[in-house]
Amino acid sequence: MSLILFFAFWVSLIAIAHWYVGRRIIKSANLRRKPRRYAWMAVWIFFLIPQIPFFLFLNRVQSSWVDLLSWAGYVVLGFFSLTLTFVGVRDLVLFLRNGWDRLLAHAAQNNGKVRKDSTADIDRRRFLVHSTNLAIIGMAVAASGYGFYEARRRATIERVDVPISRLPETFNGFRIVQFTDLHVGPTIKREFVEGIVEQVAALNADLIAFTGDLVDGSVAWLQDDVAPLQNLAAPHGKFFVTGNHDYYSGVEPWVKEAGRLGFDVLLNEHRVIQRDKGRIVLAGVTDYSGGDFFQSHRSDPPAALRDSPDGLVRILLAHQPRSIIHAVKAGVDLQISGHTHGGQFFPWNHLATLNQPYIKGLHRHESAWIYVSRGTGYWGPPLRLGIPPEITVLTLRKAT
Repeated sequence: MSLILFFAFWVSLIAIAHWYVGRRIIKSANLRRKPRRYAWMAVWIFFLIPQIPFFLFLNRVQSSWVDLLSWAGYVVLGFFSLTLTFVGVRDLVLFLRNGWDRLLAHAAQNNGKVRKDSTADIDRRRFLVHSTNLAIIGMAVAASGYGFYEARRRATIERVDVPISRLPETFNGFRIVQFTDLHVGPTIKREFVEGIVEQVAALNADLIAFTGDLVDGSVAWLQDDVAPLQNLAAPHGKFFVTGNHDYYSGVEPWVKEAGRLGFDVLLNEHRVIQRDKGRIVLAGVTDYSGGDFFQSHRSDPPAALRDSPDGLVRILLAHQPRSIIHAVKAGVDLQISGHTHGGQFFPWNHLATLNQPYIKGLHRHESAWIYVSRGTGYWGPPLRLGIPPEITVLTLRKAT
C-alpha cells in the first residue's frame, strides 16, 4: 500500500511540474492554436513516458520491451528534471528582478516622478522569457548528455584513511573495499556489473563490503546480470547488507541469491574478523526501512552487536546513513553506508539532506566515524552531474 500511495503522490507532483514547465515555455512562444495544442500534447507525452515503466515495475512486469521503455522513460525524466530546475531558477531571478523594479517604481512615484507604464514592457519580457527558454532547452540537452557519460563511466576509486584509536596493530593498514547501490535493473545490466567486478578485484581488498540496493527487479529476471559478482573474493570475506530497493524487488529471494553468489549476508548480526592475533567485529543491519516490509527485518544495530566480544573495534555495515544515530549508542567505531548516491545531480543533492544526516564522504558523528559512498551505480535517470560513481578503499589506521 505504501508503494501505491507513493506512486500516486509521485504522479501528482510530476503532473504539476509538467504543467508549470509547459505553461512557462509554451505561453511565451506565442504559438497559434494548432501548434500550441501539439506542444501541450508533447508535454503530456513526456509526462506519461516515465510513469509507464514505474507502474509496470510496481506490478512486477519484466521483459526486454519494458527495459527499452524504461530507458526512454528515465532519459526523458532526467532531461525534464534539468529543464524544470533551469526554468525554476530563471523564474526566481525574474521574480526578484520584477519585485525590485516595482520597488523602484513605487519609490519614484512617491517622489513625484512620472511612473513608467509597465504595460510597455510586456513584449520585451515575453521575448526575454522565450529566448531564455530556448537557452534552457539547449542547456538541458547538453547537461543530460554529460550526465549520462558521468553515470555510465568507470567508477572513481576513492581512497580514505580511517583513524581508530583502539585498532589492533595487526589491523593497521587493513583495507575494506566498499561498493554499493548498483541498482542492477532496466538500464544496468551484466556488462556494467562485469566492469565493477573487474575494478573491485584489481584492488586486492582484505575484505569486501556491499552496502545495499543491489537490484531493481526479480531474481528470475536479473540472475544472469548479477552473476559476475560470484567472481569476487577477499581473504577475510565479502559481506552483504540489504537496501530499501532490495525490499521492493523481493528481499527474501535476493538474500538467498546473495548467499549463492558467495556473500556472507548480515541480517542484524555480526562476525568476528581475525588477522594474526588481532580481532575486530564486523556487523551488518537490515535496511532502516526493512521493518516496514517484514517485522523480522527491523533494523537493529544493538541486536547486530549483541554477544560480540567486549573491547574490540566495531564496524557496522548499514545501507542508510541515518542508522548512525542508533549505531553510536551501540558502541560502533565506524559505520559504512550508501543509499544517498551523493545526491546524484542538482537539486536532489540538497533535497537528500532532508532525511539523511550525511550525504557523502567521511564524517565524525559523536564517538564514531561514518563513511557515506556516492554509490557505484545510479537509480532512475542515467544521470550524474559533478557527483561521479565510486568504489571506496577504506584503510583502517591505528590513531596515535
